[in-house]
Amino acid sequence: MKRFHKATFWVLTIGVLTTPACKMGPDYERPETPEPVAYQVDQPQGESIANTPWWELYQDPVLQELIRRGLESNRSLREAMARITESRASLGMVEADLYPGVRGIGAVFSQRTPQIDTVSTFDNFKLAAAASYEVDLWGRVRRSNEAAQQGLMATEEAYRTVTISLVAEIAAAYMVLRDLDARLDIAEQTLATRHQSLEIMTARAEGGLVSVLDIRRAEMELADTEAAIQALLRGRAQVEHGISLLVGETPSSIARGMTLAEQSLPPAVPAGLPSELLQRRPDILMAERALHAQTARIGVAVAMRFPSLSLTGNLGVKSTTLGEATSNNLFLNLGGSLAGSIIDWGRNEARVEVEKARTEQLLNQYEQTILNSLREVEDALVAVETYRTEHEARQRQLEAARDAYGVVSDLYEGGLTSYSEVLDVQRGLFGAQLMASEALQLHHTSVIQLYRALGGGWNVDENEGSSDSAVGDPAAPQS
Repeated sequence: MKRFHKATFWVLTIGVLTTPACKMGPDYERPETPEPVAYQVDQPQGESIANTPWWELYQDPVLQELIRRGLESNRSLREAMARITESRASLGMVEADLYPGVRGIGAVFSQRTPQIDTVSTFDNFKLAAAASYEVDLWGRVRRSNEAAQQGLMATEEAYRTVTISLVAEIAAAYMVLRDLDARLDIAEQTLATRHQSLEIMTARAEGGLVSVLDIRRAEMELADTEAAIQALLRGRAQVEHGISLLVGETPSSIARGMTLAEQSLPPAVPAGLPSELLQRRPDILMAERALHAQTARIGVAVAMRFPSLSLTGNLGVKSTTLGEATSNNLFLNLGGSLAGSIIDWGRNEARVEVEKARTEQLLNQYEQTILNSLREVEDALVAVETYRTEHEARQRQLEAARDAYGVVSDLYEGGLTSYSEVLDVQRGLFGAQLMASEALQLHHTSVIQLYRALGGGWNVDENEGSSDSAVGDPAAPQS
C-alpha cells in the first residue's frame, strides 16, 4: 500500500511538472494607433537624418569630445544604467520562481525529564534537505516573468532616451556657446569703433565742429554697448556651466573648436516616414514595453483567483545520537497542498479590475507619447525650414545695413547729414549682426532638435532584442 501511494504521488508530480501551464489574462498585442502617411511639411527625399550617427552629424572635434565625455560621466545617464541593473536583478528574482527551491535543515533537540531517582535524557539529531515548488498551473509565475522582462526592456529604452537627449542637449548648448562667442566678438568690435568715434568727436568738439548733444549721444551708445558685452559675458559663463554639468564635471571653462560660421549644416534633412517613429523613438518603445508589462500583470491578478498547488519534499537522516546518523536512519517525506480563497469578499475580483484600469492608463500614455512624438517632429521640420529662410533674410539685412553704414558715414564726413542719422544706422548694423548670428545658431539648433525628435543616434536593427544582452558602453560609437 505504501508503495502504491508513493508511485501514485510521483506519477502525479511528474505529470503536473511536464504539463504546460496555461496563462491567464490577455496576450499582448500592439494597439492600433492613428498615424499620418506623411508629415505635413514638405521635405527632401532620402534616408532619414536619424540614421546618421551623432559623430558624423557633428563634425567639430571639440563638440565630439564633449559628447563622449558626457556619455561617460553624465550622472543622469549613470542613473539610467543603474535602473537597468536593478531591473535585470529583479528579473532574476522572478525567474527563480520558475524552479524548485531547496534549503538545508539542521536541528538538534535535547529533552531532560526529572524523575524520582534519576533524570531521563532524550536527544534527537536531524539533518535534511527540504525542497518546495509551486506548480504554475495558471501561469501566474510566467506572467510575472513576462512583466519583469518587459520592465527590463523599458529601462533599456529609458536609457536610450536619456542618451539621445544628452547628445542633443550638449550639441545645442555648444551651438549657443559659439553664438555667444560670435556676438561677443561683434559687440567688442562695435565697442572699439564707438570708442574711436567718440575720441574723434571730442577732438572736433574742441574746435566747435561737433555739438555737445552729438557727444552725449555717442556716449550713450558706448555705454549701451558696454552693458551688452556684460550681458553676453554673463550668458556665456552660464552656458559653460550648463555644459560642464551635462558632461558630469564641476563648472569650468569649455574648449572651443569651429566657429559658428564654420559649423557644417547638412544640405538636406529628410525625416523619413511617420511609421518609422514607432520603431525608432525609444520613449515610444519604453511606453509600449510598460504597456506590455502591465497587460501581463492582468494575467497575474486573474491567476491569483484560482487555487495554488505546492509540492514539498524532505530527505535526510535523524537519530538520537550523532554516531547513529547513517543511511539506516534515512527518511523521506513527500507532500502536496492545494490552497485557495473560499470567501474573499470580492478582493480578487477587485485586484483584476485594478490591473485593467492601470493598463488602460498606460494605453493612453502610449498613444499620447506617439502623438507628442509626431508633434515634435512636425515642429522641428517647420523650425528647420523657417530658420533656414530667416537666416537667409538676416544675411540680406546685414549686407544692406553694412552698405547703409558706409553711405551715411561718407555723408556725415561731407557734412551732408546729422550724427543722429549715423547713430541710427550704426545701431541698425549692430542689431543686424547680432540677429544674423542668432539666426544661424537657431538654424543649427533646429536641425539638432529634428535629429532628437526622430530618435537619431542609434541603429534600430542592431538594438532589436536588446533585452537578451547588456546595453553596451555608452561612450562607444552606436552606428
